[in-house]
This record gives sequence, C-alpha cells and structure tokens, in this order.
Amino acid sequence: MQTSAPIRLRSTQRLMIHVLLIALCIPFVLPLLWMISTSLKPDNQIFAQEGRQMIFSIKSLIPNPVMWSNYSEAVNTVPIGNYLRNTLFLCFFNVVAAILSSAVVAYGFARLQFRGRETLFMIMIATMALPGQVTMIPVFALFRWLGWYGTFLPLIIPPFFGNPFFIFLLRQFFRTIPEELAEAARIDGASEWRIFWQLMLPLAKPALATCALFQFLGTWNDFFGPLLYINDPSKYTLAYGLQQFVSSYGGEWAQLMAVATIFTLPIILLFFLAQRTFIQGIATTGGKS
Repeated sequence: MQTSAPIRLRSTQRLMIHVLLIALCIPFVLPLLWMISTSLKPDNQIFAQEGRQMIFSIKSLIPNPVMWSNYSEAVNTVPIGNYLRNTLFLCFFNVVAAILSSAVVAYGFARLQFRGRETLFMIMIATMALPGQVTMIPVFALFRWLGWYGTFLPLIIPPFFGNPFFIFLLRQFFRTIPEELAEAARIDGASEWRIFWQLMLPLAKPALATCALFQFLGTWNDFFGPLLYINDPSKYTLAYGLQQFVSSYGGEWAQLMAVATIFTLPIILLFFLAQRTFIQGIATTGGKS
C-alpha cells in the first residue's frame, strides 16, 4: 500500500502533463485540420453565406458531403506528378551530396590534426551568420556565366560543397566517439579513409539521419531557388508549382487546399516515421565542444 501511493501520484502527474501538452498542441494543429477540412468541402461550405456570421466549431470542420473530387480536379488542373518527380529528384541528389560532403569535412575537423584547424573551423562557422541575400546576386551571376541558368545544376551543385550547420553537428558527433576505436583500426593497418567509411559513418547513422531530414525538408520546401533559376514550367518543383497554382487559380479554394494538403502530408508522415532517429541524432551531437 505504501508503494502504490507514489506510483499513483506519478501516474497522475504524468497524465496531467500529457493533458497539458495536448491542450497546448491544439492551436498548432487547428490550421492543419482546417486545411484538410477545406480541401474536402464544396465551395458553398468554405465561407459563410452572405448575412451570416462565421462561427468556428468542431462541427464546421466536418465536410458534408465529403468532396474527394477536389483532389482529382486539383491533380488534373496542375501537373502535380511532374512537380513531384522534379522535387524528389532534387531531394535525392541534395541529400546525398550534402551528407557525404559534410561528413568528410566534419571528420577532418573532428579527428585529423593539422595546422590552423580551429581557425578554419571558426571561419566555417562564421559563414552561418552570412545571409543568403548577401550572396544571391554574385552567385546568380556566376551560375548564369557558367550557362547553368534554367537548369537544375544551380540547385544540385552547391550541396556538394558541404553545409556549415551539418558539418558542425557531425563534428560534434564524431568527437563523442572514443578515439580508441580509431587507434585500434590504425594498428590493424586501416587507412584514414577506411576508418571514416567503415567505422565512423556506421556509428554516425543517427546524426546522418538528422542532417538528411533537415536537407530533405529544406529542399522540399525550397521556393526561392527554383524561383531564381528555373524558367521552364516542366522543371517546376512542388513549392514553386503551388505558388503558380495560387497565381492562376487563386479563387479555387477547395482545390488550392487540396494541393497544399498533398504538399504538406508527406512532410508530416516523414517526421513521425523518423522522429525517434531525429531526436536521437540531435541529442547525441552536443557531447564535446
């Protein structure tokens, strides 16, 4: 009886904490629910009729009838499949390029001893404070001079040069791995590249997954890059295509919300599927400075 009371108290506290967290999440979830609900409503239910006040309620989120045809009409209105292929193409190359290049640089900063290492690392970190708008014009001029304007190359090539934030995260993770593992591999005759490729990278999977998720989300949501460099409608991405849909069919609110739902749901599903790995990767990148 004495041990059951603290258990009940802890269970009650845990329940109250979860109830409070759920209540705090409601304001953030409501816009998503409204978007999904609007994508399934007929036009006459989206806005209040003239002379009637719009009263928000749970009942107002339930479409009646459910118009699944809004999604088919939206897909037929704009080439969602083509936009999706372009976006996934960019996501794949950007994720692979950013992760591999950042991991190599991070390993060098974390494990290799060379003159000026800390100075170079601080310079690399300082570039994170440089806004993209500052370098936008010279970078655009460079890509145009190279003849890459109108192609995917300006959106694919930069990740091959590493990402400062990813380099920082991976460096922190590599510094938490015991040096004895690398020393044992060197004694067995392993080269530095083999140690990196066969020892460090497998151990860094949580951190690599975190960086991959960040890069995927950044590429998926990127609107400014395609706006600058893509002028061919057949090469539009989902983010840029959604803006074009707003410009051309801004009055079709049900179809607009259907396209926005198609654009948003994969990100939500990806986060929930990779949530544990994402949190583990963030938690294990702050061990050493």
